Amino acid sequence: MKKLSARRRHPLAALVVLIFALAATGGLYAAFAPAGEAKADQSSSRSLAIEEGKRLYDVGCSSCHGTGGQGSSDGPSLVGVGSAAVDFQVGTGRMPAQQPGAQVPKKKKIYSQHETDQLAAYVASLGSGPVTPTKSQYDPSGADIANGGELFRTNCAQCHNFTGEGGALTHGKYAPNLEDVDPKHVYEAMQTGPQNMPAFPDKVMPEQDKRDIAAYMKAVNSKDSENPGGYKLGGLGPVIEGLFAWIFGLGVLILVAIWVAARTAKAKKS
Repeated sequence: MKKLSARRRHPLAALVVLIFALAATGGLYAAFAPAGEAKADQSSSRSLAIEEGKRLYDVGCSSCHGTGGQGSSDGPSLVGVGSAAVDFQVGTGRMPAQQPGAQVPKKKKIYSQHETDQLAAYVASLGSGPVTPTKSQYDPSGADIANGGELFRTNCAQCHNFTGEGGALTHGKYAPNLEDVDPKHVYEAMQTGPQNMPAFPDKVMPEQDKRDIAAYMKAVNSKDSENPGGYKLGGLGPVIEGLFAWIFGLGVLILVAIWVAARTAKAKKS
């Protein structure tokens, strides 16, 4: 007891107790505080993105879609369209539109990806909708390209052609060419159904199937892909090359036959 009392009276005893108290407090804070703090930081960051997105929206989008995204005679309502639709439309340059028409074409985008994310955050705050996919959802690496091709030919080829070459629709509308379209935007188009395209939510087409289709598009319709059959001639299918050879080859033979007959008749007359 005398030794303990002596230690308590030591000049450094208070300092040692203070150090232990601070260490214990820091340990408890590290154990329990970070999760809540991270959530607070995420919430603050999201609020800031929504605020900045609203500023961008008021300048570039409100004239057509209304000050609160409620829509107008010049543009549809954005309530409930979700962040994926914004990322697709703005990320492909379709929005903001240059002028109204039967269909808004793809063009050079005017917003950076950071600004697009801010716009998407603001529009998503107006109402729940399809969320911008993560890279793991649309990354073509390891996807089943054969399954993607079968699904594409079943669900998409009627408008986009067998390999995504595109095609005409009614009243000035068209299915766009999918050459070198980012897999992310292919996935988002299936999520949201832009313009004339139907939507394929996860209940209709699971995430993996959409990923397979995005991988198929990248495999057959990118500038870096190879076509083992030679010229794809519009990508209309394996029969088109034989049909091309038959029509034009037969046409050449007919012209040669006509020329030979004409030369023969002229020789007989002379």
